[in-house]
Amino acid sequence: MSLYTQVDSNNRKTWLYLFGFLILIIGLGWLISYLMQSQFILWLAVALSIGLSFFSYWFSDKIVLRIARAKLIEKKDNPELYRLVENLCITAGLPLPKVYLIQEAQPNAFATGRDPKHGVIAVTTGLLEQLDRAELEGVIAHELAHIGNKDILLSTMVVVMVGVVVIITDFFFRMAFWGGGGGGDRGEGQTRLIMIAIALVLAILAPLLAQMMKMAISRKREFLADATGVLLTRHPDGLARALEKISRNVTPLKTANDATSHLFIVSPFKGKESKSWIHRLFMTHPPIEERITKLRGVNK
Repeated sequence: MSLYTQVDSNNRKTWLYLFGFLILIIGLGWLISYLMQSQFILWLAVALSIGLSFFSYWFSDKIVLRIARAKLIEKKDNPELYRLVENLCITAGLPLPKVYLIQEAQPNAFATGRDPKHGVIAVTTGLLEQLDRAELEGVIAHELAHIGNKDILLSTMVVVMVGVVVIITDFFFRMAFWGGGGGGDRGEGQTRLIMIAIALVLAILAPLLAQMMKMAISRKREFLADATGVLLTRHPDGLARALEKISRNVTPLKTANDATSHLFIVSPFKGKESKSWIHRLFMTHPPIEERITKLRGVNK
């Protein structure tokens, strides 16, 4: 499989997952509205989606940078890093993003920003100290690929969708459990018990399915960023070696957070990964070995 084919394949699969996500939310809203015999739930879901999407679109990058304790640097602070970013941006046809530094020993990096004009790349001091130029170029190209592919905006949309699913199912469960109708005739009592049972199933399965879809989309975007980044550098082994070095380093990231872990090029939770099948369902990143195999096998 060529890099171009891999990019097209991952793009199609990502949008297919996203379409499935939309169907899940619409179907969930319709089902709950039908069971509750009220359109309020559906309109509440729409209102929450719009409100949370607006807030996330404008402020998500600032929140992420604050959580990571990233500090803005200028060209005079690290001319070599800036030149590398500038050269890759020219190749990719992207505006120069802001560059942030995270004072952490673990080698890692992430990109954020609502669009290419407001792109941000953040790297740890450990990344700059432990990678050679070709490896660092591979990592920066990967992060620029996220910006160019507008992955951050897609990730924000998915996070909002997961939040809406959780809120809707939790609200329905509370309404079904505490709602009226239990003190009337026998038919009303049975109806309420059925609604409670359905609400309990939805409260467990709907957020679980939404989270699994979120993880699947995140993993696909990592594969896509790997492929797109290599198209910029024309040097797959540089990124492959960088991923090997980063994965071997078990230094913890003090600012690691569940809400932002999927943004990093490699999961910041070092030493906490397992290889069980259930864990793989909830991994925000594809296995490093699989990514390296794809990078080193694309031209064979």
